[in-house]
Amino acid sequence: MKKILALMVVVMVQKYVLAQDPHFSQFFASPLTLNPAYTGKFDGTFRVAGNYRNQWPTINNAFTTATASVDFAILQNRIPEFDTWGIGIMGLNDQSGNKILNNNFISLSTAYHKALDENGYHTLTVGFQGTYANKRLDISKATFEDQLTSLGFTGVTSEVFYNNNLAINYFDVNAGVLYSGSINGENNFYLGASTYHINRPKESFKGGNYILSPRLTIHGGGYIPVGRITTLHASFIHQRQAGATETVAGAALSFRLNEDEDTETNLYTGMWYRFGDAFIPYVGLEFAGLRLGYSYDINNSSLNTASNSRGGNEISLIFIRKPSDPNRRKLGCPKF
Repeated sequence: MKKILALMVVVMVQKYVLAQDPHFSQFFASPLTLNPAYTGKFDGTFRVAGNYRNQWPTINNAFTTATASVDFAILQNRIPEFDTWGIGIMGLNDQSGNKILNNNFISLSTAYHKALDENGYHTLTVGFQGTYANKRLDISKATFEDQLTSLGFTGVTSEVFYNNNLAINYFDVNAGVLYSGSINGENNFYLGASTYHINRPKESFKGGNYILSPRLTIHGGGYIPVGRITTLHASFIHQRQAGATETVAGAALSFRLNEDEDTETNLYTGMWYRFGDAFIPYVGLEFAGLRLGYSYDINNSSLNTASNSRGGNEISLIFIRKPSDPNRRKLGCPKF
């Protein structure tokens, strides 16, 4: 059984190299991997975000992904009052097939948020991101399908590589737009779109001219109070890359646990669904500008025979430093 699972991992890794970018179930908690236009779009002076995902852990650590980012506003005294110019930096590490494939990315992003009304409740954003990518493939740890014999994986593969440790590097360009609106500052709704790999960099460990396919994303959502201490948050995402698609939608309720608006403590509970693949229950806790989130993919696709319906653990962290002015106007920004 372990040999069969190892073969599945190799097949998935090969498909992964040629098809899809790393992704998070908590896409709403990883702003700079979702859309460069999110850079600087938050109610505070700076934001730090981190995410960790272990997908299909029962299949030999198929995919593990971690990212960390920081973004902030600049030149606030030199641009119109309700405009924001954001700058951000992000690092991402993604490992596949029990570390056979190791991907590292460093990204710099910027976005300008233009207020569309005199109160700053409605904004239109354009963002750009440049990424340096380094990918390494350790062939000494890989097992290929044509090595399978009656005695196990004892054959010799026909795959041809130049050496056991292969590496490629390239520069990538991404861009996005975002509309965000609020009726009174107590709610928010948004709609965005982003395109990754605009320059279509070449990516191949075996030579040739394999071109990395663009990833197109549409996402949206919002939040609205539904009670004195309760707020409904909803969001969705649809992505397409190299013929593969992903659609996730869901919602969470937040419950305010105290009455101090400046030091709010909120409990979140909800669920998202990745169509055709997994249910994603979510729980989160927010206090002192920090929001911690945990989700678990419950796989319901044809892969559940191997995964035992276990899709993966995911943890997110977002810290937003609040402005020191107690009389500031609270901004309605995308949250989920």
